[in-house]
Amino acid sequence: MRKIVILGLILGLALVISGCQSGPTVLGPEEAQAKALDFINNNLVSPGSEVSVKDLTDDGSVYKMTVVLSDGSELDAFMTKDGKTFFPQGLDIEEMSSQTADTSASQPTEDLPKTDKPNVELFVMSHCPYGTQIEKGILPVIELFGDKIDFELKFCDYAMHGQIELDEELNQYCIQKEQNDKFLSYLKCFLVEGDGAGCISEVGVNQSQLSDCVAKTDQEYGVTAKFESEQGWKGNYPPFDVYGEDNTKYGVRGSPSLVINGVQSSAGRDAQSLLNAICSAFNNMPEECSQQLDSTTPDPGFGFSSSGSASSAAGCGS
Repeated sequence: MRKIVILGLILGLALVISGCQSGPTVLGPEEAQAKALDFINNNLVSPGSEVSVKDLTDDGSVYKMTVVLSDGSELDAFMTKDGKTFFPQGLDIEEMSSQTADTSASQPTEDLPKTDKPNVELFVMSHCPYGTQIEKGILPVIELFGDKIDFELKFCDYAMHGQIELDEELNQYCIQKEQNDKFLSYLKCFLVEGDGAGCISEVGVNQSQLSDCVAKTDQEYGVTAKFESEQGWKGNYPPFDVYGEDNTKYGVRGSPSLVINGVQSSAGRDAQSLLNAICSAFNNMPEECSQQLDSTTPDPGFGFSSSGSASSAAGCGS
């Protein structure tokens, strides 16, 4: 309580010591310590709640000291060398600037349509290194929000990385659609090194159910047939038409493309930036929006490394 009293008085008034005695312009350390102690005990604390001053040092144009309160807690204080001005703990400019930047980073910055439960659609190519980059960034955001948002991973309407990409996208589509409780675990596993078969086994995906879904989806959208016949190819790239209508609707041209409440977002690919973007799409931001997540952009490709130098602008496609 005494700490609150002294801090409130000091911070509020930038107190000036009155009644300075005549003498030298610059007080010696012992004299300065005595004067500070006398001033604090007579002006800043209640009678009987005496404090002490220790570790007074020359800090350039002022004396720096440690004030020990009656409860044993300590705080730094300063006094001009002429003994006329006593003022509170110094403020670390670099630290405060960093804190301000962190606070700013946690605030939503995009002007997106707002809903009670934002709809978040992320379009990628499963083997695009920049698609996997943003997936690594958004995973902790999805896990944080849980069912407070509607999230769906979708795919671009063409593949740039061969049949392996088409097969993987069919698998991911079906796991998300029919075994959704395993999807995020599967995706997190897949993003380590792209081992889809190993991850199916690791997270316990029902292989029979998956195979049936993949076969039906492949037949419905002609994924393999178009790959083999080169029908509908976009230049050198085979089509993947499962989300073809959505690609056209949102103007998706490459991987990654993030759509929030029906509008393409320009958010970065780190978790904090993605959190900010989604938070800006709530009518009333939930408590999760006050969380601080990692603001380091994940490296492109597989693996969860973050060198801090990765770009958030590159992509696969036009």
